[in-house]
Amino acid sequence: MRIGIAISDPQRLIASPHATYHRASLAIDAAFFQSLVTEQQLTLFVVGLPVHMSGDESQKSTEARSFGAWLAEVTGLPVEFCDERFTSREADQQMAQARLTRKNRKRRRDMIAAQILLAGWLDRDSRSAANPPSLDEL
Repeated sequence: MRIGIAISDPQRLIASPHATYHRASLAIDAAFFQSLVTEQQLTLFVVGLPVHMSGDESQKSTEARSFGAWLAEVTGLPVEFCDERFTSREADQQMAQARLTRKNRKRRRDMIAAQILLAGWLDRDSRSAANPPSLDEL
């Protein structure tokens, strides 16, 4: 299984594509993500949640939630989930507009989709921080 990875700056303003990771084994995967946390000084993971067009969760959603729980356990960091509908399609469109070759699009698709997902999460997070709920909404 491939995992697209995007990272953000410490101020959580910019999402940047980082890598595409190919899962190997639980031990190797754990070492990779623990190393990523240390090297990139991560404080949080945002995991894409594949849902149906209706918004209902799918079998893949269950797998993503299991992966998120495992990731939180092996890294000690919180995990948030974000709807990943259309991120791969948008990544494909952006790369086609950039006239990347089919080979380059395939190689970059997951990390570009991760960047799109993270950028959406950052935007939503910054809007909620700028507009905290009123006392009536709590």
